[in-house]
Amino acid sequence: MVQKTPNPVDVHVGSRMRMRRMLIGMSQEALGNALGLTFQQVQKYEKGANRIGASRLYHIAKILDVNISFFFEDMADNLAAGPKHGGGFAAADEQSGYVVDFLQSTDGVALMSAYVKIKDAAIRRRILELVRTLANEPVDDE
Repeated sequence: MVQKTPNPVDVHVGSRMRMRRMLIGMSQEALGNALGLTFQQVQKYEKGANRIGASRLYHIAKILDVNISFFFEDMADNLAAGPKHGGGFAAADEQSGYVVDFLQSTDGVALMSAYVKIKDAAIRRRILELVRTLANEPVDDE
């Protein structure tokens, strides 16, 4: 039996949908309820397993408070790069793929949300230095 692989465009649109949903703190269940769907159907959309029709994508954009173009941003670069590890999201390079994966995780969204609320640029730089030190990365002396 041949397993059908999702279309890269559907995977990209679904990953953008997931990223936005997580950024605004909405659960799959809440999005599903707003669309009249189950959370499992939302999962299938987010993985690209099921294609999202135009009218449904329009409705999703309204619920997530974004323009439809949001779902297609960076798509040309990502599709040209080919599939990334884990089969989800194609990225222009390995590092940017990790960034996208991170921003789609619960911890990534929480960390980013808290980080951008820090008003003092010097504190933000110190946090970055701490994280780089913990990751055994060289710290830039800017």
